[in-house]
Amino acid sequence: MARINTNVGSLVANVNLAKSQQSLSTSLQRLSSGMRINSGADDPSGLIASETLRSEIQGISTAIDNGTRANNVIATADGALSEVSNLLVSIKGLVVQAANSGGLSQDEIDANQLQVDSAIASVTRISNSTSFAGLKLLDGSLGYVTSGVTASAMHDVHIFGAQFGTNPTMPVVVNVLQSAQPAVLKFQASAVSTSVTLEIAGRMGVQTMSFISGTKASAITFAINRVSDSTGVAATMTSATNPSSGITFSTLGYGSKEFVSVTVLGDPNAFDTVTNSGATQNRTIGRDVLASVNGAQAIGNGLNLSVNTAALTLSLNVDAAFGTGTKSFTITGGGATFQLGPQVQTNQQVSIAIDSVSASRLGSATDGYLTDVTTGGSANLTKNPGKASRIIDDAINQVSVLRGRLGAFQQNTLQTNMNSLQVAMENVTASESTIRDTDFAMETSNLTRNQILVQAGTSVLSQANSTPQSVLKLLGG
Repeated sequence: MARINTNVGSLVANVNLAKSQQSLSTSLQRLSSGMRINSGADDPSGLIASETLRSEIQGISTAIDNGTRANNVIATADGALSEVSNLLVSIKGLVVQAANSGGLSQDEIDANQLQVDSAIASVTRISNSTSFAGLKLLDGSLGYVTSGVTASAMHDVHIFGAQFGTNPTMPVVVNVLQSAQPAVLKFQASAVSTSVTLEIAGRMGVQTMSFISGTKASAITFAINRVSDSTGVAATMTSATNPSSGITFSTLGYGSKEFVSVTVLGDPNAFDTVTNSGATQNRTIGRDVLASVNGAQAIGNGLNLSVNTAALTLSLNVDAAFGTGTKSFTITGGGATFQLGPQVQTNQQVSIAIDSVSASRLGSATDGYLTDVTTGGSANLTKNPGKASRIIDDAINQVSVLRGRLGAFQQNTLQTNMNSLQVAMENVTASESTIRDTDFAMETSNLTRNQILVQAGTSVLSQANSTPQSVLKLLGG
């Protein structure tokens, strides 16, 4: 049939030409932008998946940056702590030298004291001045804050890590089930009946002493206490008002690492010792504290308690007079929280403490603190170099433990986390690229095909538009 008003062939050719032009336009857009999905119409489900993956990529990328920054913070703190450690080691040398009073004049000891004062002031200055981008690192700003600690029950409380979760505070309940005890032996007589040579041994060392027949228990006590710092064993009269009650030998420290041994060199029956239970014995050991913290079994080492769980890591010393029972306190805040995952969730955050290393915080409640070693302090080089030495040892150990914890955090938490995130970054990015990016090999083929279809469609449309002219032949006839 020949019609003029409606050219169906032209309409068909025009529709197909429009489709080819649209496909050509899509191919040009994908090739020019490098992306297969440029709008939601290109691939609705693919767009949703791609945007989700892009969000994950951004989170992972930021988490990697957070890990790098955290590593830099810890490295800065460790560098400052290294200098503090060097200062403490030099102070230790000065303290030991000052104890050589037979070879040093008082002026030389005073000169050592001046150096010690200067070094201790430098420790505090480093504590106050070490910072990272305005964030103070060693002045206690990144330490945990506690409330309600009963000083008569526990001291030297150090919180190394606490996960608060969605709570603003964390209660800590310490339940002491068994108290720590020193090692104890007893000699139940007022004097020795025969001449005797005793070997007194403890964790600090061994000393040998000889006593003639009839030596009073009080004289033996005095002789043992004179060298207690070299044996770790002290002696007291079992009853101060009853000389015949005998002698009680006990270790200066508490716990299973402490022991007291009283050995007779010669006749073993010349000096009998018994335990608290009355059993004849010449050697006994102490007992560690047994307790739980927030329901978790704590590790007891003498009077020290430590616990390491996912929620809480701490160390504290139970007072020797505490006995058994329950005490509690609260961690009200503080700590350094690092966001190490792509989602802001508790299980993707890590909190650690960097306590103050100022002179007033280095040391222990038992022996004293670094400020006690300065001029006018109770453990200065003139008054008590032995106590000063113990304080320095405690401070060196405290700084070393802190550096060790920070190093473990760097290596085992930050570095491994960044390694894991980098692998995840590669895989998630590859997945997002597969969905969203243009496959140039395939799209170039599509472009060529669409160009040919447009050219062919244009030619066909031209022919379809000329078809009605055949009607003129009918009119002319």
